[in-house]
Amino acid sequence: MKKNQNALMDVLFKNLTRSFAFLVFALLAAIMVSLLYGSRQSIAAHGLAFLWTNDWDPVQNVYGALVPVVGTVLTSLIALAIAVPISFGIAMFLTELSPTWLRRPLGTAIEMLAAIPSIIYGMWGLFVFVPIFQEYVQPYLIAFFEPVPVLNQIFAGPPFGIGIFTAGLILSIMVIPFITAVMRDVFEVVPPMLKESAYALGGTTWEVVWKVVLPFTKNGVIGGIMLGLGRALGETMAVTFVIGNAFNLPNSIFSPSNSIASALANEFNEAGGMQKSALLELGLILFLITTIVLAISKILLLRLAKNEGSSR
Repeated sequence: MKKNQNALMDVLFKNLTRSFAFLVFALLAAIMVSLLYGSRQSIAAHGLAFLWTNDWDPVQNVYGALVPVVGTVLTSLIALAIAVPISFGIAMFLTELSPTWLRRPLGTAIEMLAAIPSIIYGMWGLFVFVPIFQEYVQPYLIAFFEPVPVLNQIFAGPPFGIGIFTAGLILSIMVIPFITAVMRDVFEVVPPMLKESAYALGGTTWEVVWKVVLPFTKNGVIGGIMLGLGRALGETMAVTFVIGNAFNLPNSIFSPSNSIASALANEFNEAGGMQKSALLELGLILFLITTIVLAISKILLLRLAKNEGSSR
């Protein structure tokens, strides 16, 4: 009797956990279907041209996703370019160089950064960081890169303070805790014997990290970077405060522009008809971008694992 009861409980537990797993797919499918249904009017009116059209005119009912898509991609790439090396340095310090008494308070401080609401970052960026950036940092960078070909086009324009670069910089501060936490955790799982052997052979801290720790933890490191990228792609309030919210293609990284998330935040409450459908299509594009990023990261991890197996 007890054996039959245990078998029944095993079946129930298996089916229950399976239903939880399929619930994830059902939620993703429901989101996808709702976005497709809501954006059907815009898709029928604009077709694929919606992706490369940079007009956004609610009066004329003409909409295009190019500006928000470019703004989303640029701010996320700038955020990663700043956050990844800083996060790597923090994680390496915490696991290899930091004295024991400093590791816990420093790790706690980094985790507290992740707990700060995004709207606080946006307010701080707008009222504290933007004036400093406008008065001191942007004019210096514009003057410094002015004699350098190509770079003088990237670092150009009037110093508004707000814009693509400011949004990317605020985003980098927001994603640093996430990337750092993952890197620190995966660095800590490296067997001490591997590192001690490298040190015994005369390796420096940098050589041990570069030739032992990183090869051992590369999958986790890439996963942490992709986590930060996903966080940056979907961030709304902080970007809305500092990106400028202008439907203009950026001429430089200092130009005000827009992102998908900020466009949705600014216009969705008052939108109707074609405008609402176009905004939902923007949401669909953001959903697809994050899906593509996740797929690329999984493919990259699988290739790394395959190469690791073949090298042995």
